[in-house]
Amino acid sequence: MDNNRKTLLIDLDGVLNIYEENFQKNYIPKLKSGAYQFLEYLAQEYNIKIFTTRNKILTVKWLIENHIDCFICDVTNIKDLAYLYIDDRCICFNGNYKDTINNIKNFKPHWDL
Repeated sequence: MDNNRKTLLIDLDGVLNIYEENFQKNYIPKLKSGAYQFLEYLAQEYNIKIFTTRNKILTVKWLIENHIDCFICDVTNIKDLAYLYIDDRCICFNGNYKDTINNIKNFKPHWDL
């Protein structure tokens, strides 16, 4: 990990893999098309940590099997300090609570649109 680089915390399910709310504890779905190139590009300028509630050993094995472990500096289930968080289930707070409530009520992940 390069201390001079900013860190990105990237969610696994729904961002890096093909995930459609069919969670299986001992199985991580296939790598999403374009994810390799996405990580390869980002790793040139950022430290990348994977954020997941999945088992860390299972996740690391999946990263290795998909040849993307070389782009990742850590796997965590903790919301570590990061420059940006990339997740398929989040809302960016714009400073307005009313907008945020509306965004919560109308939220759908990209794979459920």
